[in-house]
Order: sequence, then C-alpha cells, then structure tokens
Amino acid sequence: MKRVYNFSPGPSTLPLPVLERAAREMGDAYGTGQSVMEMSHRSKDFTPIIENTEQLLRELMGIPPRYKVLFLQGGASLQFAMIPLNIAAAEAGGARKKAAYIETGIWAKKAAEEAAKYVDVAVRASSADKRYACIPPAPAPDADDAYYHITLNNTIVGTKWGALPETGRVPLAADASSCILSEPLDVSRFGIIYAGAQKNLGPAGATVVIIREDLIGRAPSWTPAMLRYDIHAEEGSLYNTPPCYGIYMIGLVLEWLKDSGGVTAIARMNREKAGLFYGYLDSSRLFRPLAEKPFRSLMNIPFAPREEDPARRGALEERFLKEAAAQGLVNLAGHRLVGGLRASFYNAMPKAGVEALIRFMDTFKAF
Repeated sequence: MKRVYNFSPGPSTLPLPVLERAAREMGDAYGTGQSVMEMSHRSKDFTPIIENTEQLLRELMGIPPRYKVLFLQGGASLQFAMIPLNIAAAEAGGARKKAAYIETGIWAKKAAEEAAKYVDVAVRASSADKRYACIPPAPAPDADDAYYHITLNNTIVGTKWGALPETGRVPLAADASSCILSEPLDVSRFGIIYAGAQKNLGPAGATVVIIREDLIGRAPSWTPAMLRYDIHAEEGSLYNTPPCYGIYMIGLVLEWLKDSGGVTAIARMNREKAGLFYGYLDSSRLFRPLAEKPFRSLMNIPFAPREEDPARRGALEERFLKEAAAQGLVNLAGHRLVGGLRASFYNAMPKAGVEALIRFMDTFKAF
C-alpha cells in the first residue's frame, strides 16, 4: 500500500491504525453485520458508539460533569453564528448585547464578522497590522460582555495562544478546531469550546461542542431549532440524524490517542516534532518561519523562501511543491489567501514525516 506524508491543514492525515480498523469494519461493525453508515442513529447498535465516543472525549480532556458534549454539523463556521445566537442574541425588538473578540487571524476575523449579525461585537485587540504573526495582548473584558471569544490556534498564520486571557465571570469561548487534544487544556477555564473534526479528531462532517450547562437555554424564541444548543443537548445530539460515521471515526481516533498515552504523551511528541522543524527553519539559509517565536503553533507551521523578489519567490515555491509531491510529501501549499508554504503536524503526523520533509528541504536547491 502506498502512503504519502500528508501535511494538509484539513481535512488532514488520520492515524493509519484507525483507517485500517475502519476498513476492516466497513461492512460489519462490532459484529452487527452492517456498516455504521447504515445504522439508524436511534438503534441499539449506534447508541454505544456515540456514548463511548463522548466518554472517551471526557476522559482524555478531563471535561467536568457540568459541561455538555454535543456532536453537531456545519463545522466551526456554523459555530460562529450559533455562539452569539445562543448566548447573547436578544428577543425581537430587544436591546442588542455586546461580545468581545480578539482578532488573531482570518478565521478569528470571520467569527467576529458573523457574530456581528446578532450582537454588538467589540474587537478588543488585533494583530492584523502585523499580518497576524503574533498574539496581541488581551485586555480584560467589560463587565457587561456576554462572552469573550478567541481562536486558540490560527491555522492559516501558524500562531497559538500561550497563557489564556483572564475573563473573570465573562464566559470564555474558543475555537479549538486545529489544536484540540494536541496539548492538555483546562476545560474549566472556558464557557464553550468548539472544534471541527477534520484536523485532529476525525473526518470532515462532524463538529464537537463542549458547553457549560448554565450557558444552555438562553437562545431567543426566534432561533431556528437546528441552531439551538438546548434542543441538541436535550436530545443527546440526536434531534436529527447526526454525522454517525464521523462520530464513529472520532471514537476510533480517541481510542488510538488513549492507547498512545493520552494527551500528555501526544503533547510531548507534538513539541518534539514542531521543535525539530522550527529548529531547522531558524538555521536554514533558504527558508524562514513566518510566525513570531513566542507565539508559534505546534500544529501549523507556515514558512517561505528567504527570497525578497516576489516573482523569484513564487517560482521557488511552485517548484518546491512539485518536487516535494514527487517525493511523497503532499499538501504543503500555504492558504490561498496568504500563499507561501505550510506544513501541518497534527497528532497523526509521525515524527518520521517531519524528518522526511527536512531531508527533502536539505537537498532542495534555490536555482
């Protein structure tokens, strides 16, 4: 079987043991004589799958009992609307509430723009003037802020939060799509954490929401049923047909992570992989990292040739991508909005993949 090293930022590489197990169980999952793709979401065969997946996530992340775990659809982008709708939107004719946002990248900006349709968004800090290469100092929230939103890891620009902002009694909301389960995270510091599955959890199509119970039930009456956390929580994520196969795959990934030593062990490996690659970039005469050192992501590492002329740099990047792909190193292009190059080292990327990329870059010649 031919396997490449897939550095895609999402949908991303999955653990090979998970893919192999899913292949074995495609036609007969857990001795049921059927695929998970064929199961009724309300059947006795699917119930233990969704329950086990939730329990594994609670165990691995240390989720306190007072938090609900929801398996939804629509990706992180739908959460950009669901959070303000459920936590801060006003009844028809009522006064709009206010929410704080920290703008640290393109997805953080999109989250604020979407929320502004439902609440008064206050962008309290932004690193846009530095091309999002750092995390700006985060001011304290106002007492009347409904919530305080951050993006924990910025996939496109390759930055991450270190110390979390202190928000006091104001709920902290976080997009953890590209860093969930990559390092230990104190869930109790947050009011809500959400993550699209397609980076560190499983295939595209499922979204995980971890929400403190006291934040559920605040949606105005005009909120569509499918966008209400309280309805999904009351129905155990089964209000409508959920992404059953995606939930099953998340469960397999979580079992793999537990068998690999859990979040503490994978965090140690992630720091080793990222440190290896950043160390190479910092000493390279041909390539340079783009994120400022104190804020560098462990998951997504944008880089570029040390070439000032845009035309020559573009030609170098194009040739780099072509030659890398020929060596089985794929999906190394930067995001279409910023260009450049980018390597994503999610949990499932082995250290051998990072080493293979460095060996290739060592042999790559400028012109």
